[in-house]
Amino acid sequence: MAHKFLGILQQAKSYLPGSCGDRSESDHFAKHGVGKTDTEMASYKHTEGDGEGMDGVPHRIAGTEDYPSDGPVYKSTGGGEFEGEFGPSGEKIDEWQAGWNVTNAIQGMFIVSLPYAVLYGGYWAVFSLAFVAYICCHTGKILVACLYEFNATTGQLERVRDSYVDIAEACLGENYGGKMVNCAQIIELLMTCILYVVLCGDLMIGSFPEGPIDQRSWMMISTMMLLPCAFLKKLTAVSHLSFWCSMAHVLINVIILGFCLIKAPEWQWSKVTFTFDGSMFPVTLGIVVFSYTSQIFLPTLEGNMKDRSKFHCMLDWSHIAAAAFKAGFAWMAFLTFGEETQEVITNNLPTKGFKVIVNLILVVKALLSYPLPYFAAANLIEAALFQGQPKTKFPSCLAQDGELRIWAVALRVLLVIVTMLLAITIPHFALLMGLIGSFTGTMLSFVWPCYFHMKLKRNDMTRPQVVWEVFIICIGVFCGIIGIYSSAKALVAAYHIPLPYPQIRPT
Repeated sequence: MAHKFLGILQQAKSYLPGSCGDRSESDHFAKHGVGKTDTEMASYKHTEGDGEGMDGVPHRIAGTEDYPSDGPVYKSTGGGEFEGEFGPSGEKIDEWQAGWNVTNAIQGMFIVSLPYAVLYGGYWAVFSLAFVAYICCHTGKILVACLYEFNATTGQLERVRDSYVDIAEACLGENYGGKMVNCAQIIELLMTCILYVVLCGDLMIGSFPEGPIDQRSWMMISTMMLLPCAFLKKLTAVSHLSFWCSMAHVLINVIILGFCLIKAPEWQWSKVTFTFDGSMFPVTLGIVVFSYTSQIFLPTLEGNMKDRSKFHCMLDWSHIAAAAFKAGFAWMAFLTFGEETQEVITNNLPTKGFKVIVNLILVVKALLSYPLPYFAAANLIEAALFQGQPKTKFPSCLAQDGELRIWAVALRVLLVIVTMLLAITIPHFALLMGLIGSFTGTMLSFVWPCYFHMKLKRNDMTRPQVVWEVFIICIGVFCGIIGIYSSAKALVAAYHIPLPYPQIRPT
């Protein structure tokens, strides 16, 4: 018995991220990555017909484990997405660090709105949290597979693209493909910034509903504290905030789940059913999709892993953990509060002092989370418009000494103010989250990865694989259209409900 248990334990251990690179990957779409000792991206800019790296040594077959441990090291000659848009990449990361980054991307602030999805979706919303995680994990893998091409001369896979935009340009052309994906990324990031401002307003008015300051005024106050983001020039300055964001997130989750478990004898089991609200369920699907959107970061993340052969396994475990936690969190929170579940679950906490403390911690986390998507969006905009002629029509935002020009700082400040104005205009957190998920989320996470993969890898795919990815595209298009319509309709209806803190129950 003990021997059998030990065997099961060893088998489970072999599937952990730290061990998953010790065996060949058998994913059906493509093997990818470079060897264990490779430290930089194999750039397409030095991949010529001879199939040799910068040191004259042929590239190794990507994703296999039959290489000598002392293989050659390759240096990238091109910037790629991370260096070109977000600054220098810095040190390489292992699979655990990569998994932590993915987990932070898909387990962020917006988990506080998932119980609201169960309010309208019931068990179907809980199921969708697992199903969407499976789809997003798959599309993340095939998106990264599109970064690689088979070199007939060397008989090896080589990383010939660096970013989501590069993939789009290869499939749809530079004039349309790259610009389309770039716009979608900018919209996604700016909308995330807007959601953080809306969340701050929701949390503060939920803590002080009878105070002299209304919801929109709280958003303005929060934005004043975000103005220093306009002076950010390096990603390292942003990354120092991640640890405290993560700690605050863990603390909030422990508090909410602990409260739900204490209230377990009072759980409203009958409130969770297999029926759903047809008018609001598409909104909940948008919320779920938005909560799993990480595709725009995956090419950069994979390119900066020490051992890219472990990328697939890392992505599997991070999404399995996210699906289990999100489904459990949303289900337990809704069982606790039932039909009284609000857009931000912390506003359901009964004791005013307790709720104020939790909400203030969440406000701090939201303020600390804002700089990363803001910084990424600002750099994407500057890379697209402000690199100087002949690359772009407008001059560079940086002076010769490397400092931001005065007008560039003014534009960045204006960008912060624009996010505030949009947040004030659409002050409904869950509905706005559903709209974004239905719009950019479905395209970036469902439709485009599958379309690009079939465009680039169609000859290597089996018929079941093609059918599966066409099915994902159909789901993405259908849910996107229905979700946009339902979210927009609910937002219009919500404007007839007075602030400061509306309880949105569209009929």
